[in-house]
Amino acid sequence: MTLPANDAFTLGLPHDPARLGLRSSSSSSSSSKIPFVSSQKARSPSFARRSPARPAHSANRQMSVERTDPPRSSQVHSPTSNGSASSANGSAVRHRKTPRSTSQTSSSSSSQAAADIGKTVPPPVDWEIPRKTLHSSIGFLTLYLYASNGDPRKVVYALSLALAFIVPCDILRFRSARFEWLFERCVGFLMRESEKKTTNGVIWYIIGVIFVLSVYPLDIATVSILILSWADTAASTIGRLLGPYTAPLPRRLPLLRLPLAPRKSLAGFVAGSLTGAAIAVGFWGAFAPSARAAQLDFRLPAGLLSAAEESLPTALAELVQQSVEWVRASGLPVGRWIGLGTLGTVCGLISGTAEALDLGSLDDNLTLPIISGGCIWGFFKALEYFTGTSVSV
Repeated sequence: MTLPANDAFTLGLPHDPARLGLRSSSSSSSSSKIPFVSSQKARSPSFARRSPARPAHSANRQMSVERTDPPRSSQVHSPTSNGSASSANGSAVRHRKTPRSTSQTSSSSSSQAAADIGKTVPPPVDWEIPRKTLHSSIGFLTLYLYASNGDPRKVVYALSLALAFIVPCDILRFRSARFEWLFERCVGFLMRESEKKTTNGVIWYIIGVIFVLSVYPLDIATVSILILSWADTAASTIGRLLGPYTAPLPRRLPLLRLPLAPRKSLAGFVAGSLTGAAIAVGFWGAFAPSARAAQLDFRLPAGLLSAAEESLPTALAELVQQSVEWVRASGLPVGRWIGLGTLGTVCGLISGTAEALDLGSLDDNLTLPIISGGCIWGFFKALEYFTGTSVSV
């Protein structure tokens, strides 16, 4: 409701009606009056500047743009001298900030954040280049010693002296913090993080090499060291590269029920198996072809061909006999190829399985050459028993 103006609301001072928000009167009264404005009327700009900002009720921060209030039926807007709108009573219309919708931006940013959370960032791969380089170089040194007819006893003696120096240093680094700092400063780049709190892997490596050189025949010991040097490196490298994209190995090996390490992958197993097969075929097929030559030359038993010809139909028996005669006349070492193929298959499975075994706290630098060399030696013993051939090393 509107109260009538009286003398209590009348001032005789000259003021600017537009600046103070005074209502212009159309009557003949010369005195300016301060209007009594209800709560529905617009407030003066000076009060708008003193009033605090309204609190944001939205959880998300929103962008705002200025927008003037729509004209009401009881007010008539007219432009002022500075270009701003004014109401019918001469007071300036207060501008209100209204939020602008940012639902599209918020939804896109939230979806992008959800996509980033869903992505699993793989950790950086530690290729262990210095360690793998030293690990693989032992294989070339082993081949050189074998080709130069080196005495394995001298090698064992040299490795024993090295072990007598490395073991006390490894014990001392656990007892002296200063020596541990100096030791890791010198050879820490060759160690894994797990080895810095446990026994150094070089110790198990030397013990495994000393064992195979002392127990196994020289050719089998050489191949077992090559498997340790090259097959283990290939399995580790390919496992780190392709392991996340292949299935893990089962907990136990089929048939034999041997425990397999859960951290091993199918890619590493295949790489270790192929490398072990290549080592065996390359060593006994090209590097030392005279070693185990009689055992690797597979021949059909004398009575097997006659028995096959009697049991097979006449046409098929004649085809088999002609094939055997053609192979003998050509001089192709088919028996040698079959022997090397069988050897490569067996040694590949032995190498991949020995590398993937889970033997608790035992280091694979110790178990890999011992297990692989022992299984290969057993394979040759079986060939010697069934074929009746002697060993020529």
